[in-house]
Amino acid sequence: MNETDSIPVRSRWIAIGSWVLLGAAVVVIATGLLPFDELIDLTVTTGPVLVFVIAMTIVAELASAAGVFTVIAEQLAVWGRGRVVLLWAFVLAMVTVTTAFLSLDTTAVLVTPIIVVLARHAGLSPLPFALATVWLANTASLFLPVSNLTNLLAAGVFGETPFEFLSAMWAPALTGVVITIGALSIIHRKSLVGRFELTERTRLPDRPLFIVSLIVVCLLLPALVSGLPVSIVAGVAALLLLGTFAIRNRRFSQESWTPLNLRLVPWRTLAFAASLFVLVRAAEAHGLASFLTAAAGTGDGFWDLLQLAAVGALGANAMNNLPAYLAFSSIAASPLRMGALLIGVNLAPLVSPWASLATLLWHQRLTKMGVRISWAKFALLGLGLTVVMVPATTFALWLSQR
Repeated sequence: MNETDSIPVRSRWIAIGSWVLLGAAVVVIATGLLPFDELIDLTVTTGPVLVFVIAMTIVAELASAAGVFTVIAEQLAVWGRGRVVLLWAFVLAMVTVTTAFLSLDTTAVLVTPIIVVLARHAGLSPLPFALATVWLANTASLFLPVSNLTNLLAAGVFGETPFEFLSAMWAPALTGVVITIGALSIIHRKSLVGRFELTERTRLPDRPLFIVSLIVVCLLLPALVSGLPVSIVAGVAALLLLGTFAIRNRRFSQESWTPLNLRLVPWRTLAFAASLFVLVRAAEAHGLASFLTAAAGTGDGFWDLLQLAAVGALGANAMNNLPAYLAFSSIAASPLRMGALLIGVNLAPLVSPWASLATLLWHQRLTKMGVRISWAKFALLGLGLTVVMVPATTFALWLSQR
């Protein structure tokens, strides 16, 4: 990556796009292009998913403000004992676990700046760590329903509990992570030798707040895979942290800064997701599924699954992974076919900047921190990884379910 070569992705264009989609969705509802009974069904289906997104965003933002992720990252540096390769391994593990349990957006938005600061404090180039963060944010998002919004929408096809989802997807998920880590380690092999010294540690803003936040996060992780409704689990965690921050808010106010504000709610993400739900459902009501069946096929054999995964990957990189998932989900009714679609829309958005919202958010954070990314090289490396990973993970899915 070249630190001086950058194509800025400006947040205002993302905001404009979200509002355009929202306006289009309002028009579709107002004109009756989406029948009322379809709208009600859509609300019942996606409402808990959006509640979960709000709650998890609040949890992640407040835990980050309390220093949870920073302390964990710096502890990994201590365990690295000054060896770059050990720090690299620990960071990859942290990013993978964070993505699996707290979603790829948490990794892209909150973990990325922490890892960049950690690399700089250790006297290392942040670019290998930055690329690892965004790649694993996408490719490690196949383990659990909570790892990705697409997983939450698809979870019912696999069963009622997170363990049923994991039992169906563990093989492609693990294969994707192993291939990604292998590719990253080969690409950055020259940067992984030698030693480092952590010259600076981050001061916690409020130790009692940190302790409570850490406990809430530690309890949240097993609760998310307990089989309880994830929207309720995340909602309780969000309320606990909101209450704790409200109690400790006076200290933050004295420092002229408080994390308790309306920006905790991911308005842009909600507008983007809800609008796409409405627009794609309206398109389905007018025959979209029959048109897409010809492109995606219908079988459960390996080549049929690879066809669906490839079409999902192309759709994700052409427009975005969420509309690509929504467009093809109605013709991916079996667990095998849904798994193939998730491979395409979760693991493959590594080429175009807009393929995943997480990638855009990741780039915004890096730009604010003065880290420059070459989109041309990003796309080339991502394409190489995708070409290898999609067939390999699809084969792992097919083989594990035989």
